[in-house]
Amino acid sequence: MAQARWCCCSWLVLLCACAWGHPKPVDLRGEDVRNCSTSPPYLPDTAVNTTAQLIALRQQMLTWKLSAYIIPDTDAHMSEYIGKRDERRAWMTGFTGSAGSAVVTMGKAALWTDSRYWIQAERQMDCNWELHKEVGTSPIVKWFLAEVPDGGRVGFDPFLFSIGSWESYDMALQGSGIELVSITTNLVDLVWGSERPPVSNQPIYALQEAFTGSTWQEKVSAIRSQMQKHHKAPTAILLSSLDETAWLFNLRGSDIPYNPFFYSYTLLTNSSIRLFVNKSHLHSETLQYLNFGCTGPMCVQLEDYGQVRDSIQAYASGSVRIWIGTSYTTYGLYEVIPQEKLVKDPYSPVMMTKAVKNSKEQALLRASHVRDAVAVIRYLVWLEKNVPRGTVDEFSGAELLNKYRGEEQFSSGPSFETISASGLNAALAHYSPTKELYRKLSTDEMYLLDSGGQYWDGTTDITRTEAYTRRMVEAFARRALWDVGLNYGHGTGHGIGNFLCVHEWPVGFQYSNIAMAKGMFTSIEPGYYQDGEFGIRLEDVALVVEAKTKYPGTYLTFEVVSLVPYDRNLIDVSLLSPGQLQYLNHYYQTIREKVGPELQRRQLLEEFTWLQQHTEPLSARASPAASWASLLAVSTLAILGRSF
Repeated sequence: MAQARWCCCSWLVLLCACAWGHPKPVDLRGEDVRNCSTSPPYLPDTAVNTTAQLIALRQQMLTWKLSAYIIPDTDAHMSEYIGKRDERRAWMTGFTGSAGSAVVTMGKAALWTDSRYWIQAERQMDCNWELHKEVGTSPIVKWFLAEVPDGGRVGFDPFLFSIGSWESYDMALQGSGIELVSITTNLVDLVWGSERPPVSNQPIYALQEAFTGSTWQEKVSAIRSQMQKHHKAPTAILLSSLDETAWLFNLRGSDIPYNPFFYSYTLLTNSSIRLFVNKSHLHSETLQYLNFGCTGPMCVQLEDYGQVRDSIQAYASGSVRIWIGTSYTTYGLYEVIPQEKLVKDPYSPVMMTKAVKNSKEQALLRASHVRDAVAVIRYLVWLEKNVPRGTVDEFSGAELLNKYRGEEQFSSGPSFETISASGLNAALAHYSPTKELYRKLSTDEMYLLDSGGQYWDGTTDITRTEAYTRRMVEAFARRALWDVGLNYGHGTGHGIGNFLCVHEWPVGFQYSNIAMAKGMFTSIEPGYYQDGEFGIRLEDVALVVEAKTKYPGTYLTFEVVSLVPYDRNLIDVSLLSPGQLQYLNHYYQTIREKVGPELQRRQLLEEFTWLQQHTEPLSARASPAASWASLLAVSTLAILGRSF
């Protein structure tokens, strides 16, 4: 990848001009939690009785001569979102939070999760379970050392362990007298039995050519070319992440919530293509599309999804070298490939290639953001009319926004569960309301809306808040908050796909992400959260483009493709530099030019009028006196002179 430097990219400085001196809101979510110290223990109605499944699991553990069994919260592809049939930890524990690991011994059961979910766990788990308010391998291993006898066996499903997770446990348990045992038969599945949800019966389908950047044959040829140029001469590439196979073949499915994926693996060599999949989900037109039934190097051979381990093991017995991305390959496949036959990189060549969008893919993503902006603007207009009436709550609002998005052309549902949070609920960075637990929206509180849509031409993710705070990119983004002793506890941004993952690795601003390059899309989403009071986040999706400067060398900057204006009533223009003010007004003009005609074409005249009002050019002026919260105001988004 070519060396590049970031030019100074003016962003914006926003300030909450409203006074936040109103009384602290009451938490309407409730905290009716279990109390296991009383006799009998107190359990709320939300707690799940897990006695039967624990008895059954321990019986299986006896059969396998295990002292403990680990139950992670993932699937066989390290997916961010998992299907109902893969929610093993939730079924065993009753706890439905998206992060957490469970362990069962013959006498105890324990769950480890982070602070986002402590109250939820106390509400959902019965007293069979201990709650450990820590995450990571180390606290679980420490617990093993106290609870598992010398010579004990700790079982795990290798298809639910990343290579890194297995290495962490294996290293930590060395010399402890405790054996880590890989068992490909999942014991929770045995206990779950016929009650386990089935795989989706929805078909796997090919995207129309209009919605793809390249044909699948062109993609296969490009990846093979990378194999041939690799200095370690791999003979095959193994793809384990679901978005890799979906991208490579321009195929989509419905096995995973929020992501248009299907359970699959791919083994690509210079002369063959082997797709491991549920064959019954492929209709005749899709089989024809894949050139199924022929024997040439561009003919796809179909193999049963459940046979991937045996097939990889058989292939690895020959004179071969298999190229893998270690971030998404599970130990279930890794352990059957001899180490000397592995070519390892953090990410596969498919993951790296799809991170950089070609010109057609860029145009598709831009188009999806125009339609998405229409849906969000319709919702914001509706909010302005209905919140003062006191008739809107977090859940009904999120449902309405999903409805508006569903009415857009090429819509294929939300890209993640909408974060619709008012007042103190917005202080929980990943809070989402439910039918039972929600808060009313009020003109006296900030409202944070983080949402996105899946469209055949792109994936969207946008956040707007009724008040904004200091924002920049990663260390630079955090510096403005650090200056006043503040920070935020989530990543500054993430990659985004073309009708793929809303959080698409390896693009982003964390240390483990790859260097930015022209053609990548990333979100930029700093925020600030005051526990128990409010939360603020502002998120846009931006394309990395070459910057035009008078200086020699290659420079990169951002082109924002999210097209929803910020709440102008909450912007203190006195904090904006001339360059920042110019940037903001240019952004507003762009929104007018791209979204305005679409609103007019559809005769959405009320929304068009709203857009015109909310994108009027801002001019420098003295601001009225601001509250203490003004000290939390934002500074510029810029990265200066950073080399890659």
